[in-house]
Amino acid sequence: MYALSHAIPVNPPGAEPALTREQVWRGLELKAENAMPFVDGMTQCDVDERSGNTLTRTITFRGTQHREKITLFAPVKVQFERLDGTGWIDNVIIESADGLLLTFTFGITFPGIAEGTAEEQAQGDNMRGAYTGAVAATLNRVRQMVRDGELA
Repeated sequence: MYALSHAIPVNPPGAEPALTREQVWRGLELKAENAMPFVDGMTQCDVDERSGNTLTRTITFRGTQHREKITLFAPVKVQFERLDGTGWIDNVIIESADGLLLTFTFGITFPGIAEGTAEEQAQGDNMRGAYTGAVAATLNRVRQMVRDGELA
């Protein structure tokens, strides 16, 4: 399994407006419901079922369809788990000495590629930019929603 963890400051110098933990959390909830405005390359995001703090959805990302179970651990973490067993993603809001951080940790397997091989590493490294860019894109979208008055 290819794994990656990446954290970025929620409010880097010059970012306006500054986001609160509550705004970031609400953005993650909205991303769970409909990730298309948050994730470049996603063309479908349909919620199939809801129960308590979980939902199941069908997504199409870069031409590949997946079913995911999303679990919300308010107000800290959202876990996205592919139901076919090919991967998972955690988004976690962290309080640090440097302020709020949003982390993105994932583990993914690639069908047809043996785990622990150079080929798996190369495939993961090739996707690394898209996945780490998703963290910044999420915060940019939340910031835009606050500017537009869609999120208080």
